[in-house]
Amino acid sequence: MDSADSSFPPAAHAPAWLPAAIRPAVDALLYSSVLVAAAAASLTASTGLFWQQPLSPRLGLFVFAATLFLYNLDSILPYKYAQPALLSARKRWMLAHRRILLALALLSLACAGWLFVAGLSWHLLAFLGHLAAVSVFYSLPVVRWRQRWRSLREVPLLKGFLIAYVWAAVSVWLPALHLGKALADPVVLILFGRRFLFILALTFVFDIRDYTKDRLSGTRTFPGVFGIRAAQVLALLALLGAALLVPPGLTGAPLGVFTLPLVLAALVVIFARETRSDYYYALLADAVMLGPWLTACWLPG
Repeated sequence: MDSADSSFPPAAHAPAWLPAAIRPAVDALLYSSVLVAAAAASLTASTGLFWQQPLSPRLGLFVFAATLFLYNLDSILPYKYAQPALLSARKRWMLAHRRILLALALLSLACAGWLFVAGLSWHLLAFLGHLAAVSVFYSLPVVRWRQRWRSLREVPLLKGFLIAYVWAAVSVWLPALHLGKALADPVVLILFGRRFLFILALTFVFDIRDYTKDRLSGTRTFPGVFGIRAAQVLALLALLGAALLVPPGLTGAPLGVFTLPLVLAALVVIFARETRSDYYYALLADAVMLGPWLTACWLPG
């Protein structure tokens, strides 16, 4: 083991409560980004439910397939395995299943393409194109800085904002356009800001998970620059800002239900540690993104 590897914290074991017999299936569900893709689709659906205008199932499936493609594409890129820290269970699983992840990425790309051609409006193409460009260039080198080409994720402190923007745009602006609503509408802007801050807070959680790896690879994230505690405070402030962005007419018990996902996200932030099990991040931190859809289902019509 080289010096870079020895500086990485010991990999956390799978939680004792998870039966060994189902662990391979759970690993496949979590580490192939299926849960992340489901969270993206559910966030998109939650926006339609908020407006009491259920979205076309094809739009939700498109978001699911496109997210699955982008996340699995990122997981198999060579830079992931040239980085010094490969000790986590998640990284070991991804390395052992690269061919499966590649096949899944290609299959999901084909599905996303078919769903767009078959059932979505072409006026969404330019909007989706700029999101696809940001998502791909997030991992591919397009910025020349300090005498070498770097990806957007390597620009200091930019990583979390890019992720939050893409997720908020997909889950709020995309359904708004699909339903014929103006992006400058005050309610649309409030929902976008709320979603942006919600996702931004969760990106800090994953940066805490990757704290040592990012420092070793030279990626300057908020925990790496300001420290883990400061990043947690910033994440909680982002969630507070999201809670203050309240759509008009939402009060009382419905507002409490609408705010519950932010409270759950705050708990995930507070208890985040670099040494937590991969399941903490791949299960809890990703699953909390299902909260807006679940709570939207409870809001009165």
